[in-house]
Amino acid sequence: MPPKFEYSDLRILEGLGKYGPRNVTEVARKLDMPAETLRKRLKHLTSQFFLRFHVNIYHTYLGLKKALVFAEAAPGYEDLLFNCLRQNDFWISLVRCYGMFEGCVGVFTVPNDHCVEFEQFLEEVVKLGVARKSQVFWCTCFHAVHSRCKWFDRKSQTWNFRWDEWIKKIPAEDTELPYTLVDPKDFPIKGDYIDVFILKELEKDATTSFTDIAKMLGVSPQLIGYHYRNHLIRRGILESFEVSDFRFGTTTSNFFCFLFKFDSAEKLTKFTSSLLNKPFVRTLGKVLGQNALYGYIYLPKPEFRRFIDHLSKLIRTEFLQSYSYAIQDLQKSSRQTISYEYFRRGTWIYDHKKHIHNLHDLIKQTAPELYAN
Repeated sequence: MPPKFEYSDLRILEGLGKYGPRNVTEVARKLDMPAETLRKRLKHLTSQFFLRFHVNIYHTYLGLKKALVFAEAAPGYEDLLFNCLRQNDFWISLVRCYGMFEGCVGVFTVPNDHCVEFEQFLEEVVKLGVARKSQVFWCTCFHAVHSRCKWFDRKSQTWNFRWDEWIKKIPAEDTELPYTLVDPKDFPIKGDYIDVFILKELEKDATTSFTDIAKMLGVSPQLIGYHYRNHLIRRGILESFEVSDFRFGTTTSNFFCFLFKFDSAEKLTKFTSSLLNKPFVRTLGKVLGQNALYGYIYLPKPEFRRFIDHLSKLIRTEFLQSYSYAIQDLQKSSRQTISYEYFRRGTWIYDHKKHIHNLHDLIKQTAPELYAN
């Protein structure tokens, strides 16, 4: 039987996400426990469970706009669609999905002045017959939800999903969004190459030392520390830390990409506020210029039906306008860091012609019949 998290474990993971894993002594102080106890417990957790520590970047302050892409594959070309989307240099997450459609969900961070070209890239994938259709939703940066202990019963050491309580409290929730979910006025570039390089490494492992990063760049650890404190932190480019875990297990749970739509900004904000401390939410993002919310949702399989039932209640009471979702297949997924290699002299190099050329080459090599049609 696979090991299960205890309340103390969840409290530690919540603290590491909220305060960051780089300074365990500080996290221990915040959690009111001895630092050595925290280190020993963390060592045990990393040996028993899959844990990943990384940073969340506020891409807006690097001149990048988040794109959430839903692409429905032409039958028989599901894997090819996945590989086609990889031909754009600015993808950061791609996952095969099924449910309401078979295809892919992708997250891209596109230089703000190249959004039209990115949409043309997606249109070309459809024109070539690999995808039936694609939709792109331009979003705010994604807000990480750190909650682990909410709805976990300390006595029984089990989860208690209080869905009725959740929807009853939504109308009284806060009406102010976190800054990460507010439509930005512009997309300034507040960082330089060293900043982007540091972020790339911390996306892979948020505990990587300044000394190790300095060796990669051939500079001093002091310079890396200066950029980290005075650029990434002070300028708000590093938005938060995140701990990835499978608190509900791997074989008994699923990941979903949801899109919630509302008929007013107030309803969207209250609904969003209700999710900011829930353990089944990984990340949230608001669709720019719309009363629509993206949610990366992680649920035990028995709770999915109950979640949907309560969304239906919200629709019947006219609080929620509609929702749609895709089930994600983590067996066929890829992530990559920020595309630091395309950041030069304070600007992003977006090569649209190369993306289209590589897309055509891939299809010619793997599916020449599409050209015959």
